[in-house]
Amino acid sequence: MLVVSNVLSNRVLPAWAYVPWSVAVAAAVVLIVRRVVTVEQMGFTEWKRGAAFGLVLFVLTAGVLTVAVAMPVFNEMYQDRRVGDGADLWLYHAFVRIPFGTALLEETAFRAVLPALFAVRWGVLRGCVVASVCFGVWHVLPALGLNEVNPVATRIFGEGAGGVAAAVVFAVVGTTFAGLWWCWVRYRARSVLATILGHVATNSVAYTIAWIIAG
Repeated sequence: MLVVSNVLSNRVLPAWAYVPWSVAVAAAVVLIVRRVVTVEQMGFTEWKRGAAFGLVLFVLTAGVLTVAVAMPVFNEMYQDRRVGDGADLWLYHAFVRIPFGTALLEETAFRAVLPALFAVRWGVLRGCVVASVCFGVWHVLPALGLNEVNPVATRIFGEGAGGVAAAVVFAVVGTTFAGLWWCWVRYRARSVLATILGHVATNSVAYTIAWIIAG
């Protein structure tokens, strides 16, 4: 289901369908594995603790991303052609598409459902590793055009097939390690809400900064 969802989201569905489709897939994968694992094992509990962890992550992440603007190399990374003009697009991406389309589905799938499901057979640690590798592979399609839309990526990875391959490998490896970090946070907080808020901070704040720079 996740493989099909990834292909449809990146190659088939119109932009307006991204959020409702992601919410539907997130709900579906939870319902499917509910026969095997509990909501507690998936991290859909301890909301107050998760909110506390998540808010701390949100503030720290926002602070780091804001400070990075002052550094030339990081400032240039924010100059991304995928950032659209207009306040309406910023509001949609930062407060709707990213929180409910990207963060909700990815955290539900790769920090709640898959780690809990894999842990039944392999234990928590190996379950998190496998789920994080899946999270890395999840980013193959989005990374295919990375070196065409970001000047830093173009300079680092180059153009052509070689540049695309390098960008994809970098994205897969980077997001795999990021997935391991988020899994640690999720189990430490005992709630997937913590990583949802942290994920929103990472993507929405970065998008907001890129939108401000572009404007």
